[in-house]
Amino acid sequence: MDLSLTEEQEALIATAREFTRKEVIPKAAHHDETGEFPRDIFKKAFDTGLMNVEIPEAYGGLGGSCLDNCLVQEEVSFGCSGINTSMAANSLGATPLLVAGTDEQKKKWLSRLTSELTFCAYCCSEPDAGSDVAGMRTRVTKHGDDYVLNGQKRWITNGGVASFYTVFATFDPAMKHKGIACFVVDASTPGVKSGRKEDKMGQRASNTTDVIFEDVKIPKSQLLGTEDGGFKVAMKTFDRSRPWIAATAAGVIRRSLEESRAYSLERKTFGVPIAQHQAVQFMLAEMAIAYEATRLLTHKAAWMVDKGDLSSIVSSYAKAYGADAAMRCATDAVQIFGGYGYTKEYPVEKLMRDAKLLQIYEGTSQIQRIVIARNVLGGK
Repeated sequence: MDLSLTEEQEALIATAREFTRKEVIPKAAHHDETGEFPRDIFKKAFDTGLMNVEIPEAYGGLGGSCLDNCLVQEEVSFGCSGINTSMAANSLGATPLLVAGTDEQKKKWLSRLTSELTFCAYCCSEPDAGSDVAGMRTRVTKHGDDYVLNGQKRWITNGGVASFYTVFATFDPAMKHKGIACFVVDASTPGVKSGRKEDKMGQRASNTTDVIFEDVKIPKSQLLGTEDGGFKVAMKTFDRSRPWIAATAAGVIRRSLEESRAYSLERKTFGVPIAQHQAVQFMLAEMAIAYEATRLLTHKAAWMVDKGDLSSIVSSYAKAYGADAAMRCATDAVQIFGGYGYTKEYPVEKLMRDAKLLQIYEGTSQIQRIVIARNVLGGK
C-alpha cells in the first residue's frame, strides 16, 4: 500500500492551489452575491489546464485519472464550491460519452470541450424524478431511424450556458429502468430551450436551470449505447462522479478548518484566545478528523474507479460521509466565529450555505444510505 502522490499529481495540486488563491478566492464573494456566472474564471481555468481533466489526450483532454480530477476539485472547492460545481458539471456531462460513446461520438463531442472553452450539462433530474432515476417522465419516441424527445429536466448545472447536453429519456415510464436511453443533444437543436436561472441559497456562482425539450428531433448517431442501456449509463456515471462530490466536500472542510483555526487564534474571550478553550479545540479536532477521513475515502473511491471498478460502493461511502461532514464542519465554523460568522463579513456563512447542496445533488445523503444498506444486507 502506498498513499503517496506522484510528482505530477503534486504539481497538479500546486497549480490548482495557486489558481484558486489568485483567481477564485478574491472573486468568490462577488459571484455569490450577484449570482453572476464567472466565465472569466473558467476561461483562465481552461487556459491553465484545470478543465477536462479526465478527457483522454486523443480528444484533446489532459488524459488524467479520476484521482487527478479529485485533486483539482478539492483545491478549487477550497476557494468556492459553486465555481467548482460548474467546472465539475463539464466532466459530468462528458462522462456518458466516456462510458458509452463510440470513438466517432467522442471525437465529435468531447473535442468541442477541449478545443475552446465550452460548457456541457448532464440532464437526468426532473421535477418529479431526482434520486429516483427510473421514475423519469421525459419521453423519447422512435420515428424511422430518428428519435423525438419531449420533456422537462430540472436542476441542471450549466443548463443555461451549455452548448450540448447528455440527456436521459424513457420510451415508456411503465418499463422503469429498462426503458431508458441516453442521447447527446446540441443546445441549438430546434425545440431545445433552457428555463430561468434558479435563485439558490448556496453555490450561487454555478448556473442552474431547467432544460426543456419540445419535439426535438435527434438522429440515431446521437444515441449513446443501446436503446435500453441508459439507466446503466446513468448509474456508471454516478459511480464515477461521486468521488468528485466527496473531493468538493474535502475542500469545504479544509477551508472551514483553516478559517476557524486562524480566527480562534485571534479572537479573545475571558482574556485569552478562544483557541485555548477546550470547547473550540474539540470542534477544530473534529474538523481535522473529518478532513482526513473524507480525503482518504475520496482517494480510495477514485482509485477504484481508476482501476476499472465502476460499481464500487466506496463512492457512496465517500459521497455520504463527505457531504454530511462538510455540512457539520461548516456549521461549526459559523459557531466558532459567533455573531461574526452569521454575517457576510467572513466567508464561513457562505461555506455553510454551499455545503448544504452536497447532501442533495447527485444522490441525496439518504439515497446513499439506501444504496449502502442494500449492499450490506446483500452480504457484500
